[in-house]
Amino acid sequence: MQNRHTPLGGYLAAAGTVAIWSGFILISRLGGKSALTPWDILALRLGTAALLLLPFCRDITAGHWRDLRLWLLALVGGVLYGVLVYAGFKLVPAAHGAILLPGLQPFLIAGVLWLLFGERPPAGRMLGLIAIAAGIACVARPYLAAGGGAGDVLAGDALILGSSVAWAVYSVLARRWGYAPWLLTRFVALASAAAFLPVYALLLPKGLAEVPAGMLVLQGLYQGIGPTIVAMLLFLRAVAALGPERTGALISLVPVLAGLAAAPLLGEAVSGWLLAGLVFVSLGALQAARPQTVSLRSQACPT
Repeated sequence: MQNRHTPLGGYLAAAGTVAIWSGFILISRLGGKSALTPWDILALRLGTAALLLLPFCRDITAGHWRDLRLWLLALVGGVLYGVLVYAGFKLVPAAHGAILLPGLQPFLIAGVLWLLFGERPPAGRMLGLIAIAAGIACVARPYLAAGGGAGDVLAGDALILGSSVAWAVYSVLARRWGYAPWLLTRFVALASAAAFLPVYALLLPKGLAEVPAGMLVLQGLYQGIGPTIVAMLLFLRAVAALGPERTGALISLVPVLAGLAAAPLLGEAVSGWLLAGLVFVSLGALQAARPQTVSLRSQACPT
């Protein structure tokens, strides 16, 4: 029987993954520039994903719901990540998110593995991490030089960085604890919705009435379906056909594609420092995705 995981299918799946993850950054920034609050966007994401995944959750048992590790993953990778990332996109350009989210993941995952489990990154990956650090320095240079006038941008960068750390911790713990990706996809969506939506409905400020209905539909459907469900399935399909190294190399295109697309689509300027940062981070992520990279679940892009 012919192997259905063909290279062409793998490349198409990888291209779809890159497109969705790049789109996540642009759509999130678009929502951040609107009157929607970060809480609104997270509620739309979790509510849509939970509603669509609920019919496929019959095999999630009572034992799963009592598993404190699964709940920790849901709170870190679902609620904490979402609160920080959408709050950050209220303040910073999309290119900053492109660098600090997918671009910084190899660096942060290596750091989390080192701090929590004493696993030092191999020498080959260190070169990529150095390039990523150089890219972050390029992005920070103009804002550090500007002093107090860049306070909002630096605060937004700190929020995005916090969300990237949360996703790195989630990725490392998910790999260590050995949960299947499909179980995690469903449980994180449902548990995050159960934990966050009641708090949102009762206590948190809302801007839903201040934006057109089209914006609500766009944010709900894209955030709840694209990166949460479809991108994960395409990512796994690409890895099955191409292997984690080649897939990781293709995923390293996300920072530069999202950063450059933000200029014509969102009207955001791309300075020389920012362009240099995008190049350094993408090259670093490419190097970090070579054969010495961490396992499949740790490579999952933050969405």
